[in-house]
Amino acid sequence: MADFLLELLSEEIPARMQRKARADLERLFTAELEGAGLKAESIETYSTPRRLALIARGLPTETEATREERKGPKADAPDQAIDGFLRSTGLTRDDLETRDVKGKPTLFAVIDKPGRKTADVLGEAIPAIVRAFPWPKSMRWGSASASTESLRWVRPLQGIVAILGKDLVACEIDGIASGYETVGHRFHHQGVVTIGGADDYAEKLRACHVVVDHKEREGIIRTRADALAEAAGLTRKQDPGLVEENAGLTEWPVPLLGSFDEAFLEVAPEAITLAMRSHQKYFACLKPDGSLSPHFICVANLEPADDGAHVVAGNEKVLAARLSDAKFFWEQDQKVPLAEQAKKLDQIVFHEKLGTVADKVERVAKLARWLAEEGIVPNADPDKAEQAARLAKADLVTGMVGEFADLQGIMGGYYAANEGLDEEVAAAIRDHYKPVGQGDEVPTAPVTVAVSLADKLDTLATFFIIEQKPTGSRDPYALRRAMLAIVRLWLANSIRHGWTEVWIQASEYAYEPVLAEKLRDLGSVAEGLAAYRWPSQPDQDDYGITQDVIYAFRFEAEATDNAVKKAPVELSEFIVDRLKVQQREAGVRHDLIDAVFALGGEDDLVRLLARVKALQAFLKTADGANLLAGYKRAANILKKEEWEPVEGDYSPEPEEALLREALKRAEPEAEAAIEAEDFEKAMAALATLRKPIDAFFDTVTVNDDDPVKRAARLGMLARFRDAVHRVADFSKIEG
Repeated sequence: MADFLLELLSEEIPARMQRKARADLERLFTAELEGAGLKAESIETYSTPRRLALIARGLPTETEATREERKGPKADAPDQAIDGFLRSTGLTRDDLETRDVKGKPTLFAVIDKPGRKTADVLGEAIPAIVRAFPWPKSMRWGSASASTESLRWVRPLQGIVAILGKDLVACEIDGIASGYETVGHRFHHQGVVTIGGADDYAEKLRACHVVVDHKEREGIIRTRADALAEAAGLTRKQDPGLVEENAGLTEWPVPLLGSFDEAFLEVAPEAITLAMRSHQKYFACLKPDGSLSPHFICVANLEPADDGAHVVAGNEKVLAARLSDAKFFWEQDQKVPLAEQAKKLDQIVFHEKLGTVADKVERVAKLARWLAEEGIVPNADPDKAEQAARLAKADLVTGMVGEFADLQGIMGGYYAANEGLDEEVAAAIRDHYKPVGQGDEVPTAPVTVAVSLADKLDTLATFFIIEQKPTGSRDPYALRRAMLAIVRLWLANSIRHGWTEVWIQASEYAYEPVLAEKLRDLGSVAEGLAAYRWPSQPDQDDYGITQDVIYAFRFEAEATDNAVKKAPVELSEFIVDRLKVQQREAGVRHDLIDAVFALGGEDDLVRLLARVKALQAFLKTADGANLLAGYKRAANILKKEEWEPVEGDYSPEPEEALLREALKRAEPEAEAAIEAEDFEKAMAALATLRKPIDAFFDTVTVNDDDPVKRAARLGMLARFRDAVHRVADFSKIEG
């Protein structure tokens, strides 16, 4: 057994690409090994700005000889089919065997593959991996780049180290031959570094000021940055993503503490933090009270000779320029009230088929007011909800958001508060985009909830009307994320209203702008709309429009009207789909959601999930599992048997009477519990049927020869099935 080292040396690899590159290298390498019948005991991958590396431990020195049998076409198959089979196997017709398969002579290929040296396998695998590597962006270089067939890599590839044990794995890619030599730190080490193998790779590079392990570099950054902040009486603002990014930018990370003018703290702290993070990759520092401190931590890629004084001074100068820009935007933006800023939104196209951002704001404002007035969002003031919605997008035209797009909403909240607007309005402007991701905070302030819901409902309704629904892996407008956000808002705020009416209202508000956009090229018809709508026999002379234009209008209007009618149905299906995703991540079985939905008429999310939760808990009990088994047995019998009630008397078995009495008690108890939304109690009522139904199946013959008995017993099973269906459709439950 031997360890294998592969290093691919290049110019700087962008930090944002390194994590996926490590995963892709392991995936491609593993696939090449499996294709050759090899498997490593373990695989480790590393990256620095200048190199992508892999160590595979415990590789055998040779592959085992193998024999593979492949079934081919019938012996009398057309020549074309047989020739195709021969090409796939690399054999000739004489090499094939003929065997009897179900009485028909069939061709078989027996392929013997002798063992190979692992070094030879790896020598072929490395070029294949390099050429197949899926960089998000790659480039060609040098004179060979004139051809599209030339080698592509993220940045110019400069060297390959490939060593199995102590032996070189020979390979070459576009003139770059494998060897034992690599390079150390760009500034701290001159000349080449000769690697002996996987065992001394990391330590030899460490001696040349390169920490190969990205996780180790992350640990160095965290530990030293925290120590610097603590020594100054501060704490580092936690930011795992920024730690990873700095580790991807450095081979020898050295955190350093700097400062900036305290006057810049007048600017919103999010703007300062973002200016430091996005442009300079600096960590923010916090005072003991949690407020922003006029300090930062940068990460140098070298060991400064002067303890970092020169590096810190340079970074302070650059940051001062950045913060000066932020302060300028902060001051200039607040010279214009948000209401005035909002008037500029008609200059921003939201979507070519949906008009401008101003059009969207109008729809969202109407919908937010409606959600508040109807009490769908409890305790939301309609006037505040509408005002917040009309101002929520105003900061999109400000200088600060123009420079830092991630601050949209946040800056609007600050500007609204500084302008003296109502606190609830300012908070709604600030938080109406939330929740953005799975870990994001879910708003609970009523006005904020109304605006946030309205914004997302409008986005979904309008895009569904214009047939821009997510398909497969494509979701260019992030509609799945928007729907998940709606589900989270709905549940976190216990909104007790059916979603069907909400989808209809959102679609109706979206109707006229979408129709107007469709009709923008129909000339004077739009003007004619003001005088009449849906003309049956219009006098075209009164409006100066032709019959062709009227027909075009009708066609577009009817198409849009149909889309509006279809949208709520499709949106209801979409919310169910997203609900299953969200609840699956929370540990809820999707089939239980199906079982509740199958009852029909359930579009109250809170009540639905209460049912599902009670059902899941019930099925984990012995009573629940046995009742499900009894239900499935009853349902299977009823599915197979056609029956109608038959008049007549007979003496029921004791177990029949027992089940009848149990049903007589359980049915009203379950019904009352469901009405009171006490689903645990409803399940408890159903649980009383478990023993009677078991006894019924143990002793009673359902398909009795006596038609009166048979009909009565099938009727009893139907009554049992219907009692269970009051809680959920158990036929949808797996198991």
